[in-house]
Amino acid sequence: MTEGQPAQELARLGSIVSPLRRGLLKAARTAAHLPDLPDAHIEVLRALPRGVMRSPGELATELGLSRPTVSNLLKAMESAGLVTREVPETDRRRVEVRASTRALSLFDRFDGASEAILVASLARLDDADRAALAVALPALERLRDVVQEAARG
Repeated sequence: MTEGQPAQELARLGSIVSPLRRGLLKAARTAAHLPDLPDAHIEVLRALPRGVMRSPGELATELGLSRPTVSNLLKAMESAGLVTREVPETDRRRVEVRASTRALSLFDRFDGASEAILVASLARLDDADRAALAVALPALERLRDVVQEAARG
């Protein structure tokens, strides 16, 4: 696909990616008996992988959201037991956020269920389709990165 591709082909990519993401999310939630977390909470948690702490301002910048929006998200997520806030000993004016043990456990279960679903789904495709997907992965990763960069402004 190039910039000059017909709008129909570009729309086709969007019509594949969004339903694939939603379908995998729904199937993994069902398989692992996971709660239905809002997408915004999931995005915040993805920005806080195991062992990573960030300030609310850093999260706002990374996610392309306003500070008040992130503050409201963090309040709700803290109430739900998904994040913890800590004040570093080195700078008592700063607050840092990390994903809670509960949130990390939910993500581990989600990732395990997602992997199992993908393995089972890929097994239903023929060798040529699996090979084509493997070849497309680097380009899809680059596309993801470019789209995320554009989203950050």
